[in-house]
Amino acid sequence: MTPASTRTMNLAQFAVQSARRFPDRDALIRGDKRWNWAGLMTRVNAMAHALQTEYGVQKGDRIVVQSTNCNQMFESMLACFTLGAVWVPANFRGMPDDLHWIVKSSGAVGLICHADFPEHAATCAPDLRFTIGIDTGKFGRDYDQIVTASLGHSAAMASVDRDDPCWFFYTSGTTGRPKASVLTHGQMGFVVTNHLCDLMPGTTQADTSLVVAPLSHGAGVHALNLIARGAASVLPTSAKFDPEEIWQLVQTHRITNIFTVPTILKLLTESEAVDRFDHTSLRYVIYAGAPMYRVDQVHALNKLGPVLVQYFGLGEVTGNITVLPPSEHSATHDPRPGTCGYARTGIQIEIQSPDGTALPPGETGEICVIGPAVFAGYWDNPRANEKAFRDGWFRTGDLGHMDEAGYLTITGRESDMYISGGSNIYPREIEDKILSMGSLAEVAIIGIPDPKWGEVGVAICVAKPGKSPSAQQVLDHLEPLVASYKMPRQIEFWDALPKSAYGKITKKLVREAYFDRQNRP
Repeated sequence: MTPASTRTMNLAQFAVQSARRFPDRDALIRGDKRWNWAGLMTRVNAMAHALQTEYGVQKGDRIVVQSTNCNQMFESMLACFTLGAVWVPANFRGMPDDLHWIVKSSGAVGLICHADFPEHAATCAPDLRFTIGIDTGKFGRDYDQIVTASLGHSAAMASVDRDDPCWFFYTSGTTGRPKASVLTHGQMGFVVTNHLCDLMPGTTQADTSLVVAPLSHGAGVHALNLIARGAASVLPTSAKFDPEEIWQLVQTHRITNIFTVPTILKLLTESEAVDRFDHTSLRYVIYAGAPMYRVDQVHALNKLGPVLVQYFGLGEVTGNITVLPPSEHSATHDPRPGTCGYARTGIQIEIQSPDGTALPPGETGEICVIGPAVFAGYWDNPRANEKAFRDGWFRTGDLGHMDEAGYLTITGRESDMYISGGSNIYPREIEDKILSMGSLAEVAIIGIPDPKWGEVGVAICVAKPGKSPSAQQVLDHLEPLVASYKMPRQIEFWDALPKSAYGKITKKLVREAYFDRQNRP
């Protein structure tokens, strides 16, 4: 049957509705600057008008943004949505060539670039119609000057269909070049509803969120939830991550929810500042992007109380795969060790064998999902799309197993697994057991070639400050906890593990660093 209509709500309507209902409530706070919803939307409308009338931006055009978190970045998202244009935020930690790849691969017509990145702007300028600078007029006109000149004007909100793109969400590129996941207005409408339902139920205009991750990725999706509810978002002012500033802002603004990643949550709760500021206003501290080791979970729960929410979900599924709510986090007992929760509302998970056969509970295979949160595919990349989908299922590339009740446990990325003596080894479960010895801050296990076994495991450990465990102590701790064939054959100690731009420990970076060290003269 042909649908009578595929028309859907333009995502910018979330902000329009909040501005109508709560014009004088704070929408965005940064330092001593505050923007209420009415004022914020006045600026958004002015920028949308200028993009349309002065720069010729039309529905479907891609606009790349290279910036650290700021109000202009927040506004640019809503201005692009208003026009039906596609917001393409880049990882601000990328190099000029990385941004050039995004500009070229997305077919962008324009760039909004912060003053901190002049080389990025210069590298990309030849392939763009225009560049707008944030806090600068050195490359293109200054963003705020454009807004000031257009105040009082607005652009008609574009009509959009369910599958019209609104956001190119670039993957972190752990294998090869980053790919643009196409997020759509209809899909993101579901995602926002799902996040509010499963991650932070009861959120209203009275809530306030603290942004501690880049708006270009998961924190931007999280911000949409606050926009939909008319709640305020607070941006730190420090250029670098500062736990003291974070906890001070939690106390000052009575922050009720935070979205972050396990590495940052670990640093926040291990900082002595956590004990000097009042954080009792927190209701939801949401962590995602990587599994959190049990020892770190317990520490965070002891510091913050029952406020932790875990979810598992890739950018391609916009975070919507599983949830483990506060009621299922406990510092005293762990009824389902290692689980990342159960399927999100409206999402179906299946564990599949390499040929696509559904596996029974307890068996390990690839985690595959279907549901309205799954993206529309990779932009202009049919080969990647063919590999990512099978019989309608999105193949995450993550390995795991489910129990009888539907709780999912991730055993690692398909690329993290190694084969030793014919047996599949999943580093994740071994890493968790190593960390339980208490003297290590971080650990990563990788497989390296071995002439006898094919591959063997190397455990790369980072000791906690003031601790100096030996390799033998690590092995002695692990011996009664795992089968002998899973035991790492080497133990190394490093000062720190390499991390991605979003604070994740990725095996690709660890592996590269390991072999770089081996090859040094």
